[in-house]
Amino acid sequence: MSVMKKLFDLLSGTTMTILGGVFLIPSLYLLLTGTEFLIDPAWVTVIICGFPLIYLAITRLIWQRWISSALLICIAMVASVYIGEVFAAGEVAFIMAIGAILEEKTVERSKKGIKKLIHLAPTQGRKLVTKNGVAVEEMISAEEIKKGDVLRVLPGETIPVDGEIIFGNTSVDQSIITGESLPVDKNTGDSVFCGTINRFGAIDIRATEVGEDSSLQKLIRLVQEAENNQAPMQRIVDKWATWLVPIALGIAVAAYLWTDELVRAVTVLVVFCPCALVLATPTSIIAAIGQATKHGVIIKSGEALENMGKVDSIAFDKTGTLTNGDLAVSDIVSFDTSFSETDLLIMTAAAESLSEHPLGKAVTAHAQNSNHILPDVSDFSMVPGKGIRSAVEGKTVLCGNAGFMEENGISIDSAVHAELDILRSEGKASVLVAADGRIVGVVALSDTLREAAKEMVNELKEMNTNVVLLTGDHKQTADYFASKVGISEVHAELLPADKVSEIQKMKDAGHIVCMIGDGVNDAPALKTAVVGVSMGSMGSDIAIEASDIALMGDDIEKIPYLKRLSNATIRTIKFNITLSMIINAVAIYLSVAGYLTPVTGALVHNVGSVLVVLNAALLYDRNFEKKKGKVKTEAMPAGNSKTVSTTLPTKCGCFSNQSKD
Repeated sequence: MSVMKKLFDLLSGTTMTILGGVFLIPSLYLLLTGTEFLIDPAWVTVIICGFPLIYLAITRLIWQRWISSALLICIAMVASVYIGEVFAAGEVAFIMAIGAILEEKTVERSKKGIKKLIHLAPTQGRKLVTKNGVAVEEMISAEEIKKGDVLRVLPGETIPVDGEIIFGNTSVDQSIITGESLPVDKNTGDSVFCGTINRFGAIDIRATEVGEDSSLQKLIRLVQEAENNQAPMQRIVDKWATWLVPIALGIAVAAYLWTDELVRAVTVLVVFCPCALVLATPTSIIAAIGQATKHGVIIKSGEALENMGKVDSIAFDKTGTLTNGDLAVSDIVSFDTSFSETDLLIMTAAAESLSEHPLGKAVTAHAQNSNHILPDVSDFSMVPGKGIRSAVEGKTVLCGNAGFMEENGISIDSAVHAELDILRSEGKASVLVAADGRIVGVVALSDTLREAAKEMVNELKEMNTNVVLLTGDHKQTADYFASKVGISEVHAELLPADKVSEIQKMKDAGHIVCMIGDGVNDAPALKTAVVGVSMGSMGSDIAIEASDIALMGDDIEKIPYLKRLSNATIRTIKFNITLSMIINAVAIYLSVAGYLTPVTGALVHNVGSVLVVLNAALLYDRNFEKKKGKVKTEAMPAGNSKTVSTTLPTKCGCFSNQSKD
């Protein structure tokens, strides 16, 4: 059987199918001109395109107990060959082979994402072992790491297991697990996850979860399980094959008994072949996919199109989905009258100019883009996960979080705490700034809301679609952004498994759920949802592969467009199926009456196939864009720069309220 399977795989490929079609051309010429040749070229088509059909019919009938459409086609093909109509047999086999290829091409890429996710798994780690009373590093494979082992992770390295920091401070990029848009400051006692990246300081960790129990492996399993739970779309014609086959055979036998002409019986079998029926779905889907591609939307399967039209609930990730995922300075607040907002910005940007922390780099970039000239700095030092110290124009400047300030003996006034609380409630990250031992201000940064987000949410609500926010971000940050776009249902501080659980709850409640996200951490949720949509241009490769649809331009206004396109596609498919069945019914009558032969019957039912394809092609040029005239959305304000006239004691800092979506 393995040899037969290899032969099936070889002959059912696109190249061999095209080759089979090529041999039909000279066969048609010989048929139309009445020219006789030693061997009809259509025999090549029958062998190439017919063998895969026979293989499918037999395997489904014997091992799966399934009467498929392939069985009916094989009967018609064999009957045509029996009465000498080789061209008719080859033509039927070729049309069915083309239909199968068109449909299968839309659903064949489902396994790529999981391979990329597996490649993110760390392969080795630095285990600390004691030799002659001295702790030394020993590189071992990830599989050898055991719970309780102490490991050292240097800056830039991937953390090999879940663990707890027992020595050192750092900032960790854990976007792969939580989707957080910023590295998270970590200190002794904090937990770290497998697959995340240590950005700054060297740390020692004690392994708490290893191997299959680690966070990354759990994430991989979530994607795999969700993948396995996605049942492939069953072809309409195969659903109907259980009664199409006996009906076709019954009509053919009746025609033979009534007319005593085998040709009429064979013609019935030929015209009854559901070629147009098979093409009704894939051609409509391909036209719709082409239409979507013109608008920067990649749709991976016809099932995704069909389900998108049924969606009644859409769950959004935040960072990179509703927001742009880019940090921008939103507020500059001075607590000292001797520092203007501009003075505070220039001093902070200069102090941070040598920092590698994303907040510091964003502040420096903002000042440089505003054409400010930054003074030179000296004596720069950084405490990973806390803050930096620099000398700027004779002043000792500290930038960091509240803990960093307190460690350096700088008190924080109640007015400063109140301002930090306000900024935190608005979903902003804050950098406290101290000069010569007293706090002088705070610089706040925020992600920016997509311009079209609010209008898009309003339009979905007008289409009776429930909108939900699922995010790994802090509750305050999530609520703030949700209020800006008009989303009332918010679930915050979620890990990947939590997002999957929330979507499953919605599905259990009877909702057809679409999930829209952009990060690796969204992959399980994208696969669990009935339809997964990823933000393509800035989203991770794994999120794109895990999704059913990708917005290559990150234009979330395309989501309502997708629903309209999907509805139109389903209507077209239903019309094409009806049209093909009507043509088949007429052709059967003409066959029984003797007006058609196997060859002319094959041509007539081929005309039906052409009509189906042409009607499906009309989807490609239809306009499904939203009608113009509505006002564009409200952009999220850049901030409310202000000066607070309050003199306070020394120092600064605060990498607080870091976004995690």
